[in-house]
Amino acid sequence: MHSPVGLRIFITGASSGIGAALARRYAAQGGVLGLVGRRSEALRALCNSLPGQGHHTYALDVRDRTALHEAARDFLAGGPVDLVIASAGISAGTLSDAPEDHVVFEAILDTNVLAMMATFAPFITPMRERGRGTLVGIGSVAGVRGLPGAGAYSASKAAVRAYCESLRVELHGTGVRVVTLAPGFIETPMTAHNPYRMPFLMPVDRFAEQAVRAIGAGVSYRVIPWPMAWVARLLRLVPDALYDRIAARRKRKPRMGERP
Repeated sequence: MHSPVGLRIFITGASSGIGAALARRYAAQGGVLGLVGRRSEALRALCNSLPGQGHHTYALDVRDRTALHEAARDFLAGGPVDLVIASAGISAGTLSDAPEDHVVFEAILDTNVLAMMATFAPFITPMRERGRGTLVGIGSVAGVRGLPGAGAYSASKAAVRAYCESLRVELHGTGVRVVTLAPGFIETPMTAHNPYRMPFLMPVDRFAEQAVRAIGAGVSYRVIPWPMAWVARLLRLVPDALYDRIAARRKRKPRMGERP
């Protein structure tokens, strides 16, 4: 990818966390941003703090496909879009035998997986016609192996990797790149109340710095930070019987309404 100066970039989940950090990084490098998030005040505050001009904000829930596509069309009307980052995501502990958690499963899968597809969809044809562009899906190392009490989140992030890989193969040879980033533990509101140890915890702005480099290099898949990449590789090699014994002792993420 060329220098971010002048690139038009559409980012979901931009009101906080990874999405906001990526927005700050790209705006500092001269990008023009379309920022999507649920919290309008946070989006406006972020937009007002960014250098440069021409940024747009779209306050919406990415599960609202109609509103999301309207925002995409509005941003596309201002010129070709070079980079789309589907960063919107939610996480909560879930239990399959708790009836009240069914709606939580749905919300996590809708936000983390289906909304990613809906985010990319309006941009694929214009990018293919131009013969260039990059689509970035934010996954997680939580998608490498299933975690106790996190069935919905782990499943959603495993699906993100498989979906982005499928899309990458579909677009092979078109000039459109698909990048999957798998964060480890990053200092964001999503991890702030985790009741367990988080090895290699990384500040979100440092993550954004490394993520921008990986995206610019057009990597297909990257775990950040790099020590977690080795952990992820080792986890794939651990036999199921051993993994089950170890993982079963791990503290689980609190469910909706639970205290850590």
